[in-house]
Amino acid sequence: MEHEQHSSFSVLCIVAKKENKEDPYIGLWEKLNKEDFPRVYYFKFIFPNDNRTLALVQALFSGEAQMKINKSRNGKYLSVSAKELMLDAESIIERYKKASDLEGVMAL
Repeated sequence: MEHEQHSSFSVLCIVAKKENKEDPYIGLWEKLNKEDFPRVYYFKFIFPNDNRTLALVQALFSGEAQMKINKSRNGKYLSVSAKELMLDAESIIERYKKASDLEGVMAL
């Protein structure tokens, strides 16, 4: 897990594997609880290029989120980067958990 400070938002990256028997979010939760909230949080998800999955990932975010969609060089994968004002650590963890239920979606 990496932590970088940017001018107006914080980037905390996580790769959560479904087969992990321990809670993959404990470390992220601990780091997030050291941050001040509310804050703008940066999410990034990567998944195979599929319109249905893209729509499901986009549906994870409110209309106020700033989203950017990129296609990989060979067009096989999409990435969605989103910045959104989050009220607390729990809401961020919940967003990652919802994304982890989507087949083929990996959080960074």
